[in-house]
Amino acid sequence: MIVGIGTDVVDVDRFGVSLERTPALRAKLFTPAEAELPLRSLAARFAAKEALAKALQAPPGMGWHDAEVVREASGRPRFEIRGSVLEVATALAVRNVHLSLTHDAGIAAAYVVLEG
Repeated sequence: MIVGIGTDVVDVDRFGVSLERTPALRAKLFTPAEAELPLRSLAARFAAKEALAKALQAPPGMGWHDAEVVREASGRPRFEIRGSVLEVATALAVRNVHLSLTHDAGIAAAYVVLEG
């Protein structure tokens, strides 16, 4: 059963300008491992976190670091969720979180499907 679906699109250059204008934003939005990635990967991860929040019905108080996008050995992206995000997912009876990322032509996009 589908519990939630979320999608988000980010303009990579515009996102880069935001990170340059507000340097503390990088540490606020991303875990240390994520923060080391190139700009287009950061934009895709930001889109992923926004898409996850939408799929979870955008509850207040979710921590950005409580949803980390990691890569499996195959290269497939997946979320590691903990803390506030895990609490909301548990309350919604989420069993699986499916994530798809893409970046092309200056745009990063993410799709999240929550399965219960």
